[in-house]
Amino acid sequence: MAARPPQDNTSEPDTIEFGIAALADDVDEADIDFPADAQTIARALGHVDVPIDAAGNTVSIDEALEATGRTTFESRRELLDVLHPVFEEFRAKASTSLLGRLRALVPF
Repeated sequence: MAARPPQDNTSEPDTIEFGIAALADDVDEADIDFPADAQTIARALGHVDVPIDAAGNTVSIDEALEATGRTTFESRRELLDVLHPVFEEFRAKASTSLLGRLRALVPF
């Protein structure tokens, strides 16, 4: 998913990528041979923190992979398809937390 950032600063990117959109390029650039297990994927991605919303909340790839309940992924497509609902769940939890609601009120 992606969202447009505030238009105050023109040096910023046109969109902010989060969830699968933020992770897809990293997966493409990482040296991952599928089928691959979750530990291999996390290591190849450098245990990256993935943005899950436009407010700047993140989740580690390790935590996201663990939340899938899967240990092996047969392909890049399967990995991204399985992670999509996980990122959505983390995003929903972050937006309903007190800190998430406060962040939504403060323009960055």
